[in-house]
Order: sequence, then C-alpha cells, then structure tokens
Amino acid sequence: MSAKLDTKALKQLDQAHHLHPFTDFADYARHGGRIVSRAEHIYIFDSDGNKIQDGMSGLWCCNLGYSQERIKTAVADQLAELPFYNNFFRCSNQPATELAARLCEVTPDRFQRVFFTNSGSEANDTQIKFVHRYFDLLG
Repeated sequence: MSAKLDTKALKQLDQAHHLHPFTDFADYARHGGRIVSRAEHIYIFDSDGNKIQDGMSGLWCCNLGYSQERIKTAVADQLAELPFYNNFFRCSNQPATELAARLCEVTPDRFQRVFFTNSGSEANDTQIKFVHRYFDLLG
C-alpha cells in the first residue's frame, strides 16, 4: 500500500477514477463520497473520524463483525500455511475437506456432497451446468 493520503486527496482521487455501484453520479459530483478508513466490531470509521454503525455488515459479508481476533488469527495462520489452492483435478486440502464433512453433518442426509466456488457468479454458472447435466442423464 502507498503512503497515507489526506482525506481531501483521497476523495479527489476517488471521484476522478472510481465508479461506484448504486450511486447518483450527479449527487456524487456535487457532494463527494465517504472514505472508510477502518472497521471494528460492528462499526466503520471514515477518514473524517466519524464512527458509523455498519448495518449492512460490509455488504452482508462481514456478518461476524470486523477485526475479530479469533478470525484474524485463523486467517493469518491459514495464509501462512496455504493461502489458496484450487480443487480441480482431484486436488483438495485439509480445511476444504474438513469443511465439506462438517457441512454434510449439519445438513439433511440427502446432502452428502459439497461443491465449493469462489463467487456467486461461479455458483450460478455451476448450478446451470448441474441442471443441464441432470436433464442429460434423464435422457
């Protein structure tokens, strides 16, 4: 990461180069945006020093809050050991294998296999392929 810029410089760079979804661009051009600088538990803090409760959990992906020590430690440990590896061509790893088994323990008996993806678009694409394959097998 580069050296810290002041809030005014960050906002100017952001307005000049960053397209934001769900944004009224005329309003954004007039009033600028917010630079979120850090987060802790259920709060975000902007570069102006405001503490704001994050009711959307980052966009629904931080539902356990921010900066949770147990999560940070687990992530750091895993990043140090194996940050990522795909599961193509019969490859797996211990965390993926254990998670698949645990998910099957807590779901109804008819669900005994897990297919992991990296994003919602991959999940949707895979579902379409599963449906096509299902009907191919039916004939």
